[in-house]
Amino acid sequence: MATPPSSVAAAVRHFTVDGESAGQRLDNYLVRELKGVPKTHIYRIIRSGEVRVNKGRAQADTRVQDGDQIRVPPIRLSERAEQKAQQPAPARQFPVLFDDAALLAIDKPAGVAVHGGSGVSFGVIEQLRQALPAAPLLELVHRLDRETSGILLVAKKKSALRALQDQFRERETDKTYLALVKGVWPARQKVLDWPLHKYLLPDGERRVRVTGADDPDGMRSITLVRVVGAVAPPVGWPAAAEQAFTLLAVTIKTGRTHQIRVHLSHAGHPILGDDKYGDFELNRLLQRHGLKRMFLHAWQLGFTHPSLQTPVQLQADLPPELKGWGGVARVL
Repeated sequence: MATPPSSVAAAVRHFTVDGESAGQRLDNYLVRELKGVPKTHIYRIIRSGEVRVNKGRAQADTRVQDGDQIRVPPIRLSERAEQKAQQPAPARQFPVLFDDAALLAIDKPAGVAVHGGSGVSFGVIEQLRQALPAAPLLELVHRLDRETSGILLVAKKKSALRALQDQFRERETDKTYLALVKGVWPARQKVLDWPLHKYLLPDGERRVRVTGADDPDGMRSITLVRVVGAVAPPVGWPAAAEQAFTLLAVTIKTGRTHQIRVHLSHAGHPILGDDKYGDFELNRLLQRHGLKRMFLHAWQLGFTHPSLQTPVQLQADLPPELKGWGGVARVL
């Protein structure tokens, strides 16, 4: 019989939430604290009730508060995984869109997770902390999917983090994305108001689907859509393949997981390159003709500065790999 791999001794762990972490979701807090533990495992122990906040069960989206006591059950990691978790993230800086004492806005490239977890050793926030060691606080205000590029806000102060997260929660921000979708989008279809239901695949990966108004777990989700223009396929595109693509400016009034991707797919116009909700056969053809990623970009973001109380409007231009595909540049 093969000898099982050695593992690091597991024990119950206790955490006390400090002021800098107050207001974070429980799952995000644990992803940061339990370095090297797969995100799917973190969700599993939360769902099972093994994670306790102040001796009570909690949900993944529970907001932790200053002074909360969190109990985490024993978690075994192989020595290799433990050693990997202890390795610091490589320092990396990203294109800066805005920077002052309260917050930092960067232009996140596609292919980079915003934080470590779920098989990813590190993300944007861990790399920024290594690159800016003098910063007393760097915390994600919100998230972007790994394959989505564009504007990402990072708070430098606890007060800024709370104020900005409140704005996102109360729908006081204006977030607009650029998305290239399959087919001709009907110009009259401007509002998508479909509730979304989150669920897990057998391997623990998150998925989202449109559900009915009578679903108690459905969350109202509103997406506004404006047609920017029709986009022609690139030179050499096969005549027998899909010929019509539409560039959309998409504004979300609610910030649900995968909201834009699921809404557009449900409408019959999936985002090009979307590996979860897209047209997989079309995606293979896109790969062969130069589109190597999902065409979704966090383009514009408007919010109120958390300290100055003045309006801030940011824009991150399309990266070259998207702007240069097909006839995109001609419609912008």
